[in-house]
Amino acid sequence: MGAWRRFMTKKFVSGTIVGVVGGAAGYWFVTKSIEQRTVLNSFTTNYVPSPCARWDWNWDHRDPKSLVKPLKKVNDPEAQNDYNKALEQKKTRAVRHLILVRHGQYNMEGLTDSQRTLTALGRKQAAATGERLKDLGLPYDLIVRSTMTRAQETAKIMSNSLTQIDSINCSMLEEGSPIPPEPPVGHWRPEASQFFQDGARIESAFRKYFYRADPSQTSDSYTVIVCHANVIRYFVCRALQYPAEGWLRISLGHASITWVSISPDGRVSLRTLGDCGHMKKELLSR
Repeated sequence: MGAWRRFMTKKFVSGTIVGVVGGAAGYWFVTKSIEQRTVLNSFTTNYVPSPCARWDWNWDHRDPKSLVKPLKKVNDPEAQNDYNKALEQKKTRAVRHLILVRHGQYNMEGLTDSQRTLTALGRKQAAATGERLKDLGLPYDLIVRSTMTRAQETAKIMSNSLTQIDSINCSMLEEGSPIPPEPPVGHWRPEASQFFQDGARIESAFRKYFYRADPSQTSDSYTVIVCHANVIRYFVCRALQYPAEGWLRISLGHASITWVSISPDGRVSLRTLGDCGHMKKELLSR
């Protein structure tokens, strides 16, 4: 009788284990099938970006919410109205368009900046880009020029097509080494001190020109900035919040057009990058 009871007990335990394992397997199969049959609404609404890919909406420190004192009395309608009014006053509805133009081809054999003047090809490139901007018919408000000779000459030639537009000079836009590139290149290795000095200056230029419009700006603006390849490439990476170390992966043609738009909500759009489509084949160079 004792042996029979032990046999039945073992049989019961074994059956229970089999049942639990079988049930778990069945549950996994059913839930897995459900997961495979689940259709997500949209990849973009169900996807969580990595921390480094998240957009910083207050990148220029001009987000309206950062300019207004936080609401303390959440349940106070009067305080809520005052907060909303203050927030509304800090909002802008205009778009800032920055049209970045690289200088034309220049004499790279010159020992000083004054000797690095545009070549005959570079002058033709500058003229072609000036005509291109004229044909676009945009209401340009200002031309900002790097103080280096090749940029000054390029802007002057372009001004023959873009008449009656104010121009200013900016030494912060001069060519330089913004930040050590990744991956590095063996044939170009500026001293660390050069990156330290140029990087601070070029970053200052970025902060000076790249920001959303002021609330007092009532219509879209179009500013032309004539400068250099390294500066433009760094600006693009910074504006799009891409790793700035990747600037050297971008190649820009002489007198090419790069168009960046900054929306009122802080979004940044790259409309064109190194556009040379307006030039004939014989005018292209890098």
